[in-house]
Amino acid sequence: MESPYLFNPDTLKTKRFVSVADLRPINNLKSVFKKIRDYCAGNVTGITRDEKIAQNMMRLLFCKIYDEKTSLDIVEFSNRPRESNDLLLSRIEVLFDRVKEAYPGLFNPEEKIEVQPKDLSFIVSTLEDYSILDADRDVIGDAFEELIGTSFRGGAGQFFTPRNVVQMMIDILEPREGEKIIDPACGSGGFLAYTLRYFLSSNTKNFHIVGIDKDAFLAKIAKIYLSLIGDSDYRIYCENSLDNPAKWRDDTRGNIRCGEFDIVLTNPPFGAKIPVIGKQLLGQYQLGHRWRKQGKWYRSLESLEKQSPQVLFIERCIQLLREGGRLGIVLPEGIFGNPSDRYIWEYVNSVCSVTGVVSLPQETFQPSTHTKTSVLFLEKTTMRRDSLFMAIAGSVGHNKNGKPIYKVDAETGEEILDDDIPSITNNFKKENDGENRLGFQIPYSELNESIFIPEYYNPEVRRELEDLKHSEKYFLVSIGELLQKNILQIKRGNEIGSRFYGTGNVPFVRTSDIVNWEIKFDPIKAVAEEVYDEYKCSQDIRERDILFVSDGTFLIGRTAIVTRLDLKIIIQSHLKKIRVLEKNFIDPYYLFYLLNSKIVRKQIDSKTFVQATISTIGNRLGEVVLPINNDKGEIRKISSEIEYIISKKVEVKEKTMRIIQNSI
Repeated sequence: MESPYLFNPDTLKTKRFVSVADLRPINNLKSVFKKIRDYCAGNVTGITRDEKIAQNMMRLLFCKIYDEKTSLDIVEFSNRPRESNDLLLSRIEVLFDRVKEAYPGLFNPEEKIEVQPKDLSFIVSTLEDYSILDADRDVIGDAFEELIGTSFRGGAGQFFTPRNVVQMMIDILEPREGEKIIDPACGSGGFLAYTLRYFLSSNTKNFHIVGIDKDAFLAKIAKIYLSLIGDSDYRIYCENSLDNPAKWRDDTRGNIRCGEFDIVLTNPPFGAKIPVIGKQLLGQYQLGHRWRKQGKWYRSLESLEKQSPQVLFIERCIQLLREGGRLGIVLPEGIFGNPSDRYIWEYVNSVCSVTGVVSLPQETFQPSTHTKTSVLFLEKTTMRRDSLFMAIAGSVGHNKNGKPIYKVDAETGEEILDDDIPSITNNFKKENDGENRLGFQIPYSELNESIFIPEYYNPEVRRELEDLKHSEKYFLVSIGELLQKNILQIKRGNEIGSRFYGTGNVPFVRTSDIVNWEIKFDPIKAVAEEVYDEYKCSQDIRERDILFVSDGTFLIGRTAIVTRLDLKIIIQSHLKKIRVLEKNFIDPYYLFYLLNSKIVRKQIDSKTFVQATISTIGNRLGEVVLPINNDKGEIRKISSEIEYIISKKVEVKEKTMRIIQNSI
């Protein structure tokens, strides 16, 4: 098949000279870089590897940016009428020599543009009409993310922060003249670049920007990027930020000292697959020690064998701050709510005041990673505020594939980017105490067990429950209260092991088998009679028991009622079995209806926490409030309707089974 990128280079030559005034901003750099990368991968001899492509593209990108900064009229980075490809290469090589001369140390003197003249013509043609400096995205982050490829991206927990999130963090922390700002996990320099732009846009001259990254290639990219944006006071160091500062190079130690920075802005690498190990390294951190709980959490003298990098970065960031300094850090949501991570907040609250938490949607870092994150803002002070700001972003302007998504503006009727981040920024800066998810205040006294997940305190859900209570039509009671009064009983299933799958005909019911109020099952996962006999007494499945999905991404809250056709089953540990013990108090079918009602589903969503990419509601199911109708006649009516629906499903299922059994 003929390559779509085969071309006659003469057709790519511009029919005019391109001037600085001709350049126009570009809205979607990723698509341009993808076009170039795909071309290079399929057509360019000798540089098909992603990292090699990226290195050469960085050289060319900075030639382009430098050309935009220095050209007074006709730009060098363009094809010219009746110019040979060899002459184009010569001009670009001269331009790159000027870049190396103007910024000594950023590129090695022996570095060259490793692109053939014909291929260079294509690349230049793709970029020549655009102004990279005026782009509203982090060009290096976009270029690196697109060009470097999946073989490198994310291997060490590196994921590129969407620029609207970066801008939100900068706008909220409001860097001021004379302040020192550091990103101890700076990557390609996105936070630092946008901080620099923030200062330059306000003509601020006196500031200090510092970055650290342990990856030499990324540190170099960050240094080049900042150099080409503005000749300002910044420094980038290649070091392991988490190492003991005494082990850093002399130059690093001379310019980076703990307790001297006004602002820390960062999105550190995170993940259980890249733990920090070594007792000597971990021993320098309070969060590198084992914590135990006896009434309250306390730190022991025992160092851990390993710790997640994001946890240590929290402490290192706080160490870098001066008293009164501010921190903005992106962290996986699990830290904000996991019971096993509560010791982290014991430490944080002992040295800082949390000023805000912004919950980001699951799509934020997609398609790179599905990890759900939140942004933590805090101030290094022991003078705790009375309340903190929280917000829940439902959309960040792109979908799970990274494609922009739009909505219709309610006032103008125009199509605009579907992005909650700007509204959250405005609400945060105004210290908004409203009652919607895009900005609300939570008193410290109302924080439950150091849970800092905004969805848990969703004011819209709270308001709906209050409205139901004040209507006097409903009696509100929590599932936990019903458990305490022995009105309900909840037990969870078991994990039997995949080795038993396919050994028999007894259904092993998993979370994905709860569909449309019914129990479906995959025959491939069915197990033998002896396996069923091992679990049947402990699971004790009965008719009208309710199966509830309590763990599993996007499935939590699904329910099904056990019918006479479902009695011989084993249920997975991610399912809870809810049984009504006192049917005079609440009918099982009415409870089933309540569990599927809008207000209860909203509560379930608000109490579902995400650890990495796995969701769970855990014991927080007991906190869910059930609005029981005070009208007994209405309850009987609803219960009868639900029972009728379930009975019809059973009839259809029985007919289906008979047809299959009687088939040829």
